[in-house]
Amino acid sequence: MWDGAPRETEAAVKWIDAEDIGIALSEKFPGIDPLTIRFTDLRARVLDLDEFDDDPKTSNEPKLEAIQMAWYEEFKDSQS
Repeated sequence: MWDGAPRETEAAVKWIDAEDIGIALSEKFPGIDPLTIRFTDLRARVLDLDEFDDDPKTSNEPKLEAIQMAWYEEFKDSQS
């Protein structure tokens, strides 16, 4: 059972790790265009990632926008 702690084989991901989060979201939600996701839903998806370990209160619009753009880059790459 998952206890909320990151696995020892994985490094914990923080809000500032937009590229790593974008990759993880792309793998977890293949085929979803991140530009169609509201920031509230994006935040919830980030918080749900197993490797994510940061204070939910420290998210903000610039961090979410960076994550969305990183995810979008992964999405575009997977479409070509």
